[in-house]
Amino acid sequence: MTRGALPFHSAAIIGGGAWGTALAALIAANGADTLIWALEPETADAINAGSENTPFLPGVRLPASLKATSNLVDVCAREAYLFVAPAQHARAMLADLKSVAPADAPLALCSKGIERSTGKMLTEVLDAVWPEARPAVLSGPSFARDVAIGLPTAVTLASSDAEIGSRWLATLGAPHFRPYLSDDLVGAELGGAVKNVLAIAAGAVEGRGLGDSARAALIARGFAEFQRLGVARGAKAETMAGLSGLGDLILTATSRQSRNMSLGLELGRGRKIDDILGERRAVTEGVATAPAVVAMAKAAGVDMPICAAVADLVSGARGLDEIIAALLARPLKSEST
Repeated sequence: MTRGALPFHSAAIIGGGAWGTALAALIAANGADTLIWALEPETADAINAGSENTPFLPGVRLPASLKATSNLVDVCAREAYLFVAPAQHARAMLADLKSVAPADAPLALCSKGIERSTGKMLTEVLDAVWPEARPAVLSGPSFARDVAIGLPTAVTLASSDAEIGSRWLATLGAPHFRPYLSDDLVGAELGGAVKNVLAIAAGAVEGRGLGDSARAALIARGFAEFQRLGVARGAKAETMAGLSGLGDLILTATSRQSRNMSLGLELGRGRKIDDILGERRAVTEGVATAPAVVAMAKAAGVDMPICAAVADLVSGARGLDEIIAALLARPLKSEST
C-alpha cells in the first residue's frame, strides 16, 4: 500500500438508498466534496432540505455539506465515483454514468449481486460497458445504519491498482470504519453476492423453526459452496475466508436487519414471496442473484445444492418442505467435498 496516499477531493455516490447514503456521509465527514445521485427526486429533496434521507435512512443526521441531486449531469466532474445502484440495473446505469463522467474515472462498485440476464459479475459488466474506468470493489459485513451512526465496521476494498486502492482507503477510512486493501476483485465481489443467497436460506431455516444447529450447519456448508465457486472463478481462498466472504456471510445470515435473511424468515413462515417483496421499497438482491449463481456454478462445474435450493424456493419451483427433505436425503460424504 502506498504510504501517505491523498484522498479523493470530490466524489459522487450513484444510488440514494441507505448504503449509498451511509457511504456518502462517511466521505463527506472526511472532508471530500460529496454529491449523491438519487433516482427519486423526493430523496434528493429530503437530503438537501433537512440533511436526512427520510425515505431510506430515516432518523440519521447527515453532514450539512452533503448534497444530493436527481440529475445525473450534475455528477459530471467528480474525481471518483461509488456505484451503489441495484445490480440488476447496473448495465444501463453504468452506461449512463459513462456518458457524463471522466473516461478513466476511479469507480468503486459497492452493489452486491450478479447480473441475472448474463450471469456476469458487476466488474465484468463494467468492463463491457466502460472498460476505461478504473474499478475497485467495496464489500464486507456492513449494515448501512451501523456505518451511518458510527458503529465500528471493517470491510474489504479490492483494487488491482495499488495507488488507486490506497486513495480509496484514505477517502473512506475513519476511526469507526476500517477498510482493508486487497487485490482480489473477484473474491471480494463474489462473496458479497453469494452471501445474499445463503442468507435467504438461513432465514428460511429460522422461520421454519429448524433450530440453531441447523442454521449453523447451513452457514458452514454454504460457505464451503461459495468458497469452491470462488476458487473456480479465480478468487483467492483467503479472500473468501475474510471480511468480504465469511465475514459478510456471518452478518447477513444471522441478523434480521438483513433484507435477505428477513425475506427468508418470512418464506419459512409460509408467506408468499410476492407479498413480501410488495411490502418493500429497498431491493432484496438475493432473489435475482440466486438463479444467476446457480447458472454460474453449473458453467464452472461446481455443485451448490443450497444455492440451487434457494433459487427453487424464490421461483416457486419447489416448496420449502420438499427442499428440506431433498437436502437431508443427499448422500453422506466427506466434509471436504
